[in-house]
Amino acid sequence: MEKMSVVKKMVLCAVCIALCCVLPVALHPLGLGSVLSPLHLPVLLCGLVCGWGYGAVCGVLGPVLSHLTSGMPPVTGLVSMVPELMVYGLVTGLCMRYIRTGKLLPDLYIALPVAMVLGRIVGGIAKALFLFGSGKGYGIALWFSGYFVETLPGIAVQLLLIPVLVMALTRARVIAARYPRTV
Repeated sequence: MEKMSVVKKMVLCAVCIALCCVLPVALHPLGLGSVLSPLHLPVLLCGLVCGWGYGAVCGVLGPVLSHLTSGMPPVTGLVSMVPELMVYGLVTGLCMRYIRTGKLLPDLYIALPVAMVLGRIVGGIAKALFLFGSGKGYGIALWFSGYFVETLPGIAVQLLLIPVLVMALTRARVIAARYPRTV
């Protein structure tokens, strides 16, 4: 497999960060922002396509720049979203680096759930630490409800849309084929 240049990775990472600023503005007025988790899509995609370092950077800069440009997420949301999204980008990139089943789809469907669960755990821990001592109760039931039950539509969209995007980018030769066919 041919390696993607640093410049191409930087450009794709910048596009994903820009999507972090645009998607919330487009989806929140429709009432779909908190349900579809628009920041998650570009960060997960960045980690899968560009690697762990770029994915982690996208996971930090995406929500911060989105907040600075649109106010979304609010500052209180940044406390848990930045660590959660950083883990998304980091873990998807690491999974794609080290997990090689021989087929692209299984690789993606291993990387995505692993990153999504670990990111939600880290986000929940960050939120619990932020709320610790504030008098606001936060426990396992609230964490599970907020990070899994309420975001189920977003999780489904991510699991369906991201593999399609990765395969489309591969077919369009924007990114190199993970497992090139031998002729």
